[in-house]
Amino acid sequence: MTIYLPTLKQLQYLVALHEAGHFGRAAEASNVTQSTLSAGIRELETLIGVTLVERTRRVVRFTPLGERIVEKAHRVLREADELGEIARAAGRPLSGEMRMSVIPTIAPFMLPRILPRLRSDYPDLKLYLREEASGQACEALQQGRTDCVLLALPYACGDVEVDELFDDRLLVAFPQGDVGGINGPIVAEDIDETRLLLLEDGHCLKDHALAACSHLELRGKASMLGTSLHTMVQMVENGLGVTMLPAMAIEAGILEGTHIVARAIESDRASRRIALVWRRASPRERDFRLLADVLRSHAPAADPRK
Repeated sequence: MTIYLPTLKQLQYLVALHEAGHFGRAAEASNVTQSTLSAGIRELETLIGVTLVERTRRVVRFTPLGERIVEKAHRVLREADELGEIARAAGRPLSGEMRMSVIPTIAPFMLPRILPRLRSDYPDLKLYLREEASGQACEALQQGRTDCVLLALPYACGDVEVDELFDDRLLVAFPQGDVGGINGPIVAEDIDETRLLLLEDGHCLKDHALAACSHLELRGKASMLGTSLHTMVQMVENGLGVTMLPAMAIEAGILEGTHIVARAIESDRASRRIALVWRRASPRERDFRLLADVLRSHAPAADPRK
């Protein structure tokens, strides 16, 4: 009995359609015409003898079996990518293409210092960057859309290897007029939960900040409004409340030109641990370990505001 196997290209088209939810956008993402992508998926359906996608003029809907096939296709494509990674790993260190996801509360503050060194020391490395929240980054990692993730722990990212880089302290940021006689660290219980501004859901820094406060009432009363750390700084500058900022952002100058004061928090949980993670058993582990060494060398300096 002859078994006809799907091609990688057909599986790529199917995954692209599932992610885009639209034939035109999927074709654009795959760098082919819409007719080519549509024909490839129809060939796949004919090959395996089942309908994977229900097509109407307005809606693209995957059948239950189609959803299962997409899940398997992600795994097959990831394994195929790793075949090439095995060959690359045998060559020069940190060379070839690498896709790294970085969470938004790290990317703008750490990458500008790291990228020049990577370009200088590893000119053959083509590093493609994705800025996305922790959940999206970990999903992309597990599905093979990215090779490694630079994020903040604690955060559950699935079956991954972890190289912990350094601790990034959290500080309370508030308008200069609120300083009063405070010169040292802030006691967590003294933070006014009704004035606390945090990042919206999806940003792990929100959970790290709440853990630093160790205040049960805070979880229900905090105002979770901000979409980015720069937005939070602007709200504090305008007297709307107080927030928490990581030391790396302060060291990168996020408070320059403002009248905001930052103070450390008296809490053994007032920090997050920056780490590089990648899929367990990846053939490029040596590259990721080397990249982690480069990242580790750019740990924030000790902050004097204690």
